[in-house]
Amino acid sequence: MTQYTVNQLPSLKGAAAWNCILPDLPPETLNQDQTADVVIVGAGFAGLSAARRLHQIEPNARIVVLEAGRLAHSSAGRNSGFMIDLPHDLASDDYAGDGDDQALIVLNRQAIGFAADAVEDYQINRNFFDWAGKINGAASAKAARNNESYARHLQGLGESCELLDAQQMQEITGSAHYVGGLYTPGTVMLQPAGYIRGLATGLRRAGVLLFEEAAVTKLARVSGDWRVETQNAAITAGRVILTVNGHLESFGFEASRLMQVFLFAAMTPELDANTLKVLGGQPRWGITPSDPMGTTIRRIDAGQGGNRLVTRSCAVLRSGMKVSDSDMRRASIMMRRKFDQRFPRLAGMSMEYMWSGHLCLSMNGVSVQRQLDDGLFSGCVQNGLGTTRGTLTGIGAAELACGIASDITKYFTAEPTPRQLPPRPFRDLGANAYMRWKEFQARKE
Repeated sequence: MTQYTVNQLPSLKGAAAWNCILPDLPPETLNQDQTADVVIVGAGFAGLSAARRLHQIEPNARIVVLEAGRLAHSSAGRNSGFMIDLPHDLASDDYAGDGDDQALIVLNRQAIGFAADAVEDYQINRNFFDWAGKINGAASAKAARNNESYARHLQGLGESCELLDAQQMQEITGSAHYVGGLYTPGTVMLQPAGYIRGLATGLRRAGVLLFEEAAVTKLARVSGDWRVETQNAAITAGRVILTVNGHLESFGFEASRLMQVFLFAAMTPELDANTLKVLGGQPRWGITPSDPMGTTIRRIDAGQGGNRLVTRSCAVLRSGMKVSDSDMRRASIMMRRKFDQRFPRLAGMSMEYMWSGHLCLSMNGVSVQRQLDDGLFSGCVQNGLGTTRGTLTGIGAAELACGIASDITKYFTAEPTPRQLPPRPFRDLGANAYMRWKEFQARKE
């Protein structure tokens, strides 16, 4: 009998603020054994996209989605909400990748189109899916040169973009911190928890079963089917799709090949009218740093959960997939400094929420979207691009499970396996020393 025992469960510190600023919803839990045609493990961008694609292909199939915690409280509710269509290689200086950018842009836009159709079909709040574009913010001459380099790369691909000067950046953000920016129009700005909740609600109305607080502890192949065991009950199904990103390693796959990285974020309380007047700028915008090791900033408004600012910065590799209290303290100090630099008139403002978010990278930048075993498939390893790449690998995993070949399945199944990492503890020491140095170099960003 083939079986995979899960050696650890997701563990993240702090509240998932994007979820907390929306009305609370009671969980739907799994309390008795069931059967299904397909079980999907993980209810994030990949898992819910897989469920939607499966339902499109096999509308009469019994589909069950299992989420270890509360819906939109894990990584899906902890990202910054940028659904990016263009090359966005976090390992480069200016996001321009070395691969086939044209092909990836086509696939990214296919993922965004898939999500847009879901917003239409399931009547998801349009504030949670905003075609606003994004800005690469530059706070130094070096970062401005990165923007210029990236703009030339995009123009060579035939993509539109617009370089912004310091005055334009201040008019948008209310901050004099930035010397320039690069606007690209194709990014969708999500309220990530709102989008995930809306997707889940639509799937449930369509007949997909989704259970929360149903962490999977074991997979066992019995008489040609998979028995998916959780803490409270089990489900028997012919096919299983794992959409657990870096926790694929917890199931026994790709050991010592996945970089388990954590980023940290903070969100202000809702800003009152006087504070908004002091802040200035526009009510909604999103900035990624021109240097990938810099700081992401978003401003949201009442339609997305209140007038608030979100800061994300500070990276640490933790191969054990758990961050420490000292990691949180260091991140808090760094984000406080980053916030005060950008908004000196709001300096010292207390944050209402602070949290850690888990992303997974492979050294060679590949995902793991393939068949793992008989009837067992994966849509994992998003390389820090959880919204777009997660949507793509979820779609592809569903198509693989149904025996369908597509541009998505061909792209990801043609990728090599993740490259072997150095052994611990050298992996952690080396990677963290490198990231600290890169953060220092990008300190203005």
